[in-house]
Amino acid sequence: MNYGFFRVASASLKLKVADPDFNKAKIIKAIDKACNEDVRLLVTPELSVTGYTCADLFFTKALQGSSQKALTEIVNYTKGKDICVAVGMPVPFYNSLYNCAVIILDGKILGIVPKIHLANYNEFYEKRWFASGDEFKSCQPINFCGFDTMIGQQIFDLGGGAVLGAELCEDLWVPCPPSGRLTCHGANVIINLSASDEYVSKAEYRRSLISNQSARCICAYVYAGASVFESTTDLVFSGATVVAENGAVIAEGERFTRESVLTCADIDIEKLNSQRQSNMSFENRSDEIGFSVNAVENESNDLKYRFVDPHPFVPSDNDSRRERCKEIFSIQAAGLAKRIEHVGSRGAVVGISGGLDSTLALLVCAQAMRLLGRPNSDILGITMPGFGTTDRTYQNALDLMKSLGVTYKEISIKDACIQHMKDIEHDESVKDITYENTQARERTQVLFDMANKHGKLLVGTGDLSELAMGWCTYNGDHMSMYGVNASVPKTLVRYLVKYVADFSDKATADILYDILDTPVSPELLPPDENGKIAQKTEDNIGPYELHDFFLYNFVRFGFDKEKLSFLAVKAFDGKYDKVTVDMWLGVFMKRFFISQFKRSCIPDSPKVGSVSLSPRGDWRMPSDASYNCFI
Repeated sequence: MNYGFFRVASASLKLKVADPDFNKAKIIKAIDKACNEDVRLLVTPELSVTGYTCADLFFTKALQGSSQKALTEIVNYTKGKDICVAVGMPVPFYNSLYNCAVIILDGKILGIVPKIHLANYNEFYEKRWFASGDEFKSCQPINFCGFDTMIGQQIFDLGGGAVLGAELCEDLWVPCPPSGRLTCHGANVIINLSASDEYVSKAEYRRSLISNQSARCICAYVYAGASVFESTTDLVFSGATVVAENGAVIAEGERFTRESVLTCADIDIEKLNSQRQSNMSFENRSDEIGFSVNAVENESNDLKYRFVDPHPFVPSDNDSRRERCKEIFSIQAAGLAKRIEHVGSRGAVVGISGGLDSTLALLVCAQAMRLLGRPNSDILGITMPGFGTTDRTYQNALDLMKSLGVTYKEISIKDACIQHMKDIEHDESVKDITYENTQARERTQVLFDMANKHGKLLVGTGDLSELAMGWCTYNGDHMSMYGVNASVPKTLVRYLVKYVADFSDKATADILYDILDTPVSPELLPPDENGKIAQKTEDNIGPYELHDFFLYNFVRFGFDKEKLSFLAVKAFDGKYDKVTVDMWLGVFMKRFFISQFKRSCIPDSPKVGSVSLSPRGDWRMPSDASYNCFI
């Protein structure tokens, strides 16, 4: 199994302008290097056989003849090799000359795709030499270099779900790139054979075009640009090589190098196809377009050229993470402010435990008060010590409420829980699920009743990861009047708290930093003999970073357990081995399925990211679905 991955490479070549024989050798060398890396698709730059800057030499029989001889040798060289190669060259057809991408596989020319949009402004004069491929209303048969094939707009089935479409340079820069139509016909890998010269700021603009087009078309986009060896007269080329996948640049080669560059990437065809199937806005077309059916063997699955993010919810660099946190915090606060304003609430009630989730909820409440122009004293923070409350979390809860200036109240739930266990004839020495949930439901009852008494809105604290795992008490902490954290995964909660801590006054920041260092726990079982937290969530259900990884990739892309395991082992290499990954993956899947009934009736909450489990929005699932084929 290759789990839907398909290895591609973009090559920028050390070539000589108007020397097809020399360039042929460089292309063959690139093919060899790509084959050694198990590449299944190799893309070379625009007019790579001749060079892009040949100008009026394109009209000469000598250059055309030499380029066709070189192409024949390149095609024959690919026989028996499991690699599809795209090269650029001028192709004469009847009375016109076309700037084309020639698609080659296993000693055959699969098809020839002409450039549609010819650059003919400023430094470009392409209409002087070439005709537009737009003249082809449908694919036409052509015998080229002794091979019977088709010329025109077409797509190519490369096997394993990979469907190839090609465009050339300027085709990407126009309002309606051909790749839009190609992807509507099923292409999920777009290649661009390009010769884009350089000037200040153009590289970043070009990179944005590539990534944006890959997002717009939900495809992989492989871009190969002409190298510095094309530089002549007034123009300088850089050899840009870029691979993007659905909006993200996943590989990029060094520019301005004096040697050939091969930039490899493992693209996820299964992921792209999954996203298309779930995106009902993605248009499918049935009008005529050429389609070549072929297959490239694709057995490589080492993901040598793909980074698998172990923390997909959390940006890795500080600046991006800070911006993400700022945006999410703003969404949470804006949603809560709207609800408070809409229902005419006097403020908010929130239960404060001294843990991360309730801390974040309280910080969101404080920001919502700022947005509404109201004092923090309109927030009623309630700490409710129980059998498992430790001195550390209790003190942090009190200190934080005082520091923020909220109205605070302490209500012990111990006596009420003891009485309740007597009422239901439960031995309080038996510390089972009944013992734990009695406390969670008692706290929720206190919060709801206090909210009613004071005319305030009860704000829920539970996060996305807890909802995914069912790590909440049904009709206990599972319930509120508005849940501000319900779309925030556990791995991101701590960064949101840190984001607020970083711009808080020193007293508040010190409290928040200590909360960040506190182990995650519901504190429903008594502390250990040293007064420390005895019940640590991750000891029971596994590491949240693994579960958030599973959650993101399962809900967004529908990956099966084999692929989830494969990706996790790659992402957490050196931290979790396959046995550990598979054990917690089994736990995740089972808990995710049996906990849907809890998610089917959760309160309203603001959606903050691409993964949400709201039954009214992103995730609709039967509560009694079997998990047998998922574990």
